[in-house]
Amino acid sequence: MSDVRQRTTPMGTLLGSLTLLLLWQGASMLLDRPILPPPTVVVPLFLKALPGDLGLHLLASTARVLAAIFLAVITAAPLGLALGQLPRLDRIIGPLVAIIYPIPKIIFLPVIYVLLGITDLSKITLIAIIIFFQILVVVRDEAAGLRRELIVSVRSLGAGRRALFRYVYLPASIPAVLTALRVSVGTAVAVLFIAEQSLTSWGLGYYIVVETYQVLMYPEMYTGIMAMGLLGAILYVLIHTIERRYAKG
Repeated sequence: MSDVRQRTTPMGTLLGSLTLLLLWQGASMLLDRPILPPPTVVVPLFLKALPGDLGLHLLASTARVLAAIFLAVITAAPLGLALGQLPRLDRIIGPLVAIIYPIPKIIFLPVIYVLLGITDLSKITLIAIIIFFQILVVVRDEAAGLRRELIVSVRSLGAGRRALFRYVYLPASIPAVLTALRVSVGTAVAVLFIAEQSLTSWGLGYYIVVETYQVLMYPEMYTGIMAMGLLGAILYVLIHTIERRYAKG
């Protein structure tokens, strides 16, 4: 675990949040324009709006992200393990992964809309594709990097491919999956914001752009931004906590 992650404590998070609010307040006072209301206005409004429509938009976005994470994990982890275990299969699929991996997946949104229709499934699929490749590459490299001696020693005890998967490859891949999720969750939330801006009626992206920004409701717009930031932060902390507890055994 890196020193940066070790220094991430509740007190440090609280101090960081207070610093951000102070900088926000100072910037609002300096700009002195409606486009940047102070946190003294936005935070109470956020707390008031959260039990209402804002909370429903937050739940809609959360459901989409969680569904995308689930879909990505159940597809990318087994394929990554297979590529790591089977070099011949990796030689066939690996070049395709290398070509697609660096492409910004958001450009596939129109294609996904055409294939799946303008539905929640299309938005979930787009986010899942982003997380899918992150998990696939990390799990494949982790499985391929396992020491040969470990595999041979387990096989010498009579273990077949299923036992190797259960007792060697799967335990080794779980930290890789969690790391990939932690790294990609910010990108997933950002893409969710773009995907929710149109052709839907629920979600934080729709709330921020359509219901508030386009009608110049700037304080309400910032409550949506706070909610989306809260979603990303909660997902990050949750995955990080699971990762740390798993590492401690």
